Amino acid sequence: MKEDDYKLSFQLQKEEFERQKNEMLESIEYASLIQAALLPPTQQMKRFLGDHFILYLPRDIVSGDFYWIFNLDDWVYLAVVDCTGHGVPGALMSILGISFLNEIMSKKVFIKPNRVLNLLREKVMKALHQTGIHNESKDGMDIGLIAYNSSTFDLHYAGANNFLHFIRDNNIQQVKGDRMPIGVSGTEENSFTNHPLRMKKSDLVYLFSDGFVDQFGGSKGKKFKYGPFEELLFKHHTVPMEMQKDVLLDAFLDWKGEYDQVDDILVLGLKI
Repeated sequence: MKEDDYKLSFQLQKEEFERQKNEMLESIEYASLIQAALLPPTQQMKRFLGDHFILYLPRDIVSGDFYWIFNLDDWVYLAVVDCTGHGVPGALMSILGISFLNEIMSKKVFIKPNRVLNLLREKVMKALHQTGIHNESKDGMDIGLIAYNSSTFDLHYAGANNFLHFIRDNNIQQVKGDRMPIGVSGTEENSFTNHPLRMKKSDLVYLFSDGFVDQFGGSKGKKFKYGPFEELLFKHHTVPMEMQKDVLLDAFLDWKGEYDQVDDILVLGLKI
């Protein structure tokens, strides 16, 4: 092949690659609009939650993390969910999760959060044809789910590999979820645990995925980790909720520095 022919061939391949890349990017950007439309609108979150914040930073254009809300009489169900993967695979899982949660609550009767997680696990395993055999897909979700009654201050929590944190009377407390995912796992699939709590006025409740704490950064390129994250929440818990969001964002960006974002970020704070 002559040099000129080689250059022309290379240029044509490059242009075709760029065309395919742009088409794919446009498709993913359009998918992000669909995913955003499935998330609860800002006004709905304000109406049902009142004073709160959401820090939501997808690693890619679309996200494997999502938040979900459902209102039933005096009860508000609120979930923070981390699906397997990020980007397009995570986004597909998130659409499954949102659809299944809405389906579970469609009968509009009160069920405890642990029962919601049990039903969600059944639906995910059935949809992904998970039976527990070797080498099959282990895709699934980690989730923190609360049901909160604003009239009685009763709160029920259940978690799949996720924790709930709340701050009361200048103390931060942790409620541990179960060490098993929504989906097939290597351990026996027991029922998820329901944790009933009685909240007090001005308590602060936090749900979050692991993206923030797993971010590499700092002077040594290490993970942020849970301990410093709890300290960060506690140190700034007295400032307004929206300001807490700004503090967390600044801390994340400062910690990340020049490192790439490793996962989707989702932190939700609620003032009772």
